[in-house]
Amino acid sequence: MFKEIYIIDCENELVMMLREKFEKQRVFKFKNIKPCNLDIALKGIPDLIIINEKSIDTEIIELCQKIRQNDDNTITPVLVISSTDDEEHKLSIMKNHIEYIVPDTVSNEYLYYTIKNIIRLLSINRTVSPLTGLPGNVQILAELKKRLLRKETFQVLYLDLDNFKAYNDVYGFLKGDEIIKLTAKIITKNVHALEEADVFVGHIGGDDFVAIVDENVDHDKICQNIIAEFDKEVLKYFNDTDVEQGYIEVCNRKGIIEEFPLTSISIGVVVADKKRFANILEIGEVGAQVKHLAKTTNGSSYAINRREEY
Repeated sequence: MFKEIYIIDCENELVMMLREKFEKQRVFKFKNIKPCNLDIALKGIPDLIIINEKSIDTEIIELCQKIRQNDDNTITPVLVISSTDDEEHKLSIMKNHIEYIVPDTVSNEYLYYTIKNIIRLLSINRTVSPLTGLPGNVQILAELKKRLLRKETFQVLYLDLDNFKAYNDVYGFLKGDEIIKLTAKIITKNVHALEEADVFVGHIGGDDFVAIVDENVDHDKICQNIIAEFDKEVLKYFNDTDVEQGYIEVCNRKGIIEEFPLTSISIGVVVADKKRFANILEIGEVGAQVKHLAKTTNGSSYAINRREEY
């Protein structure tokens, strides 16, 4: 995937130098932008914006504010090549939500690696769920592979919500997102409360989560704690009528009213013995089966696929 980088500069020397430095890495595309054309340029969303302060004809603070006030580029990272090493000046720039500043005295090599490392960090961050801030599938798979390679026994908790689509149909996706964030908070709180344990929490996507804990963790206790807290807190996201009757009413495509229980959470636990699984796909398959078993019980519940005896 191409990495598009805007260079805000009244001259062409910097963009030409960077194109030369990144010549062998064709995924990097550098585009020279004159300050007077910034409004037009910001209709696009680059991966990184670089401002060469010493060669622009616009006040740097004004330029930074214009970028940050643009709806599409409020979170686009900005690197300023400062014309001075004065700390007050640099602070005035950073106060406008500018993440990176380097003096114009740095070498081309230094600037090259600064850009590469910023783009690398962005690539990693984009694998994190923007809704929950939890690691996504890339980190989840890496964590599972790491534990398998260490040939250790560990436990994987697969968690998702029941009747969540019905909730979204009635209350809307924005309210649904709030329940997703609540779920992430509850799982993270209870998993990270484990003292002196090597733990991990990830967001697979949607209403699906995963937690990885040591073999000596009491899976019954952690599942019970998550369920108890979720069942209590989730009621705050329903109106009094739905809470009182214990279900929500949803009109299906045929115009028929259907009743769905309030949103609950199901947990499938896989005890991954070091001799039992050859790869992460096998763990995932067993996880799907045991979570499905948990879903056969009404309300929040959990099921455990214990290690096999050898």
